[in-house]
Amino acid sequence: MTVDVITFGCRLNTYESEVAKKHAQDAGVTDAVIVNTCAVTGEAVRQARQAIRKLRRERPGAKIIVTGCAAQIEPETFADMDEADHVIGNGEKTSVATFLSLAAGDLARVRVNDIASVRETAPHMISGFGSRARAYVEVQNGCDHRCTFCVIPFGRGPSRSVPAGEVVHQIRALVEDGYREVVLTGVDLTSYGADLPGEMKLGRLVRTVLRLVPELPRLRISSIDTIEADDALIDAFAEEERLMPHLHLSLQSGDNLILKRMKRRHAREDVIRFCREMREIRPDMVFGADLIAGFPTEDEAMFENTIRLADECGLSFMHVFPYSPRPKTAAARMPQLDRALVRERAARLRGKADTRLGTHLAGETGKVFEVLMERERVGRTPGFTEIEIAGGAERGGIVRARATGHDKRHLIGECLA
Repeated sequence: MTVDVITFGCRLNTYESEVAKKHAQDAGVTDAVIVNTCAVTGEAVRQARQAIRKLRRERPGAKIIVTGCAAQIEPETFADMDEADHVIGNGEKTSVATFLSLAAGDLARVRVNDIASVRETAPHMISGFGSRARAYVEVQNGCDHRCTFCVIPFGRGPSRSVPAGEVVHQIRALVEDGYREVVLTGVDLTSYGADLPGEMKLGRLVRTVLRLVPELPRLRISSIDTIEADDALIDAFAEEERLMPHLHLSLQSGDNLILKRMKRRHAREDVIRFCREMREIRPDMVFGADLIAGFPTEDEAMFENTIRLADECGLSFMHVFPYSPRPKTAAARMPQLDRALVRERAARLRGKADTRLGTHLAGETGKVFEVLMERERVGRTPGFTEIEIAGGAERGGIVRARATGHDKRHLIGECLA
């Protein structure tokens, strides 16, 4: 009779799943599953539908509540599924009133409001996350950009920021509750502060958190847009050891013409320079990236530019998306590539990702790290590399360990006295 959550997609969804679960439990909802969907690709929507059908077979009596970006953008897709009891939007999933109505039995089957009308993001106080090691804090939501491939602005609405004081208050509470690492999350994180008074940007927020919560051992930031990284953020990486040396970059392509057709705001040269300069100020910096294979009009030479970018930027982790046309986007109206070619290029790019990861793991072998334990035997280095510790250690603790080898997917190590 519990409330369970199935989450697809980004770290922000992970955070919001915890918010929705807490509200449901506080409202007295029982025997329910919240399915928090992603809309970044057509495959993500297909996986959500598949999971909902499977859930209904496994838990025929449970209430199934579908939410997230896919539910916000195409509510009719899920409303047409007999397996779904309720479909609620992104604005509704973090509202206490939604789950009070659900518990009372008077929640409409479909409640999806206009996300474009939302102008504020309120902080949601969460006292517990599943792993008891790492906590996520939403500091920004929405996006004001209109990349031609991206449907997320239609699911998230305009960019809006949580005031710094409220962010600090939540992080302080999480640290008091035993969390050793906090991740700042958002849809377009480097746009943080544009809607707040004064000169608040992401770098200043990071500095403020580290200054006002000195007992926080580790602060991490999630995906950023390199062209928007402000000077204070770059300086923080150079000077703050508690700011973890890992950045996930929203790159999408390594070809300048494709980047222009995507309406991205950077060129490949900008990204290469950014990665080089960040490594100069923080030699242990580790980069991940989102990359799209098979964007409309992409020819072989353009695709090869993306392959080469992985080496030129020294990427360690690559999240590869085969392009899929999304509703309401400009790219969906461009000349499309054959789907078999898109899949073939995605497979080649994933092969490159495997090679890059292997190179990274080999380079980390022999080093000593402060490892945050996520599970009894598995933790993460400051650079977010997964490491399996022989003998294990307490979940949520930080241990000193040496990487003694790897298995091509993660490091293998041992604790040091």
